[in-house]
Amino acid sequence: MRRITRRGFAAGVLGAASSLLGAGHGTAAAAGATGDPGTAPMRGMWLATVANLDWPTKPGLPPAEQQRQLLGLLEVAVERRLNTVFFQVRPTADALWPSPHEPWAQYLTGHQGKDPGWDPLGFAVAEAHRRDLQLHAWFNPYRIANHADPDRLVPGHPARLHPEWVLPYGGKLYYNPGLPEVRGFVQEAMLDAVRRYPVDGVHFDDYFYPYPVAGEEFEDDAAFEAHGAGFADRASWRRDNVDRLVREMKQKVAAVGRPVRFGVSPSAIWRNRGTDSSGSDTRGLQTYDDLYADTRRWVREGWIDYIVPQVYWNIGFEAADYAKVVPWWSEAVSGTGVDLYIGEALYRAGDPGQGTPWLDPAELSRHLTFARGYPQVGGHVFFSARDVARDRAGALARIVHDHYGGAVRP
Repeated sequence: MRRITRRGFAAGVLGAASSLLGAGHGTAAAAGATGDPGTAPMRGMWLATVANLDWPTKPGLPPAEQQRQLLGLLEVAVERRLNTVFFQVRPTADALWPSPHEPWAQYLTGHQGKDPGWDPLGFAVAEAHRRDLQLHAWFNPYRIANHADPDRLVPGHPARLHPEWVLPYGGKLYYNPGLPEVRGFVQEAMLDAVRRYPVDGVHFDDYFYPYPVAGEEFEDDAAFEAHGAGFADRASWRRDNVDRLVREMKQKVAAVGRPVRFGVSPSAIWRNRGTDSSGSDTRGLQTYDDLYADTRRWVREGWIDYIVPQVYWNIGFEAADYAKVVPWWSEAVSGTGVDLYIGEALYRAGDPGQGTPWLDPAELSRHLTFARGYPQVGGHVFFSARDVARDRAGALARIVHDHYGGAVRP
């Protein structure tokens, strides 16, 4: 069975997208999970910076050109009648602001730790707000590098100062989620941005424990021996580690002293029905079992304000049908007060390699029509910004025509 995995962008940038399945309505009166008819619908886009996926187009551009490109993406969001941007500001244990904890991201200058001469996060927040766009700071908690050589990290990088925090896996470097000191450090590194800038939200993506790599083990034996007492098995301990990250981050964000929303965009399958009778009618990678991310519990416990499952499959897709996954999530959030937005695979529209349904520019519009039948769905978020800009198949233009009759303030 071919596994349904994470965002397609990681495969497209770092591997072969075709090897992954699923890899990763708006009217102004659309209701959120709270059922409040006055809640404005989410119309969002992810703006990815890892590997220069969306922005900047390449490292080392002059600050003025980087700013011009960023403003262009914000203007496109306005033109497409979107209202929220999820801006990736900590892609690989680094920063797109002058962080006292971590180095400048290499995607700005081509050299990790090199000052780009301006403050991208501060600029992005100000310019987004100037355009009546909300900006959520998007963080990746544990990924250190998309390579496995610690010596390639800039001297003074926390991962070099604390090699005991680091585990190589699948040709990449990760912070070990099983170490309490790691959890505290990554939380503080992320909260620095939240305290210093008027961001509207804190956003985690789908990476917690790394996606499984065939034939490899995540070597966290020492951490489990030190901290795993009282757990029935390692899987339960790992889930508790991720639960703690999420629960504590919610508490710390709430303590900032102003309204800041906290949300996660997980891979969309919590568990398959074949594994758990309360799971979805799907056959793919399970966040609960494979990433140790108990996403349904986070909703039920109120540890997040919103969830954006990446439902990156077409209506009728056999292994994970959009028309089955969306109702499952609608039921999962019902009565919890957690808002549900649906992550949409705009990057697939018009790509012949993604299958026949994605060649129809009306496929995504049908998604919004279907989701309108579930009042728990409070809007949609599109991956990613460069696809919002180029709209290869005209799929987003079709959505705007069919569903976005006018601009709505977030």
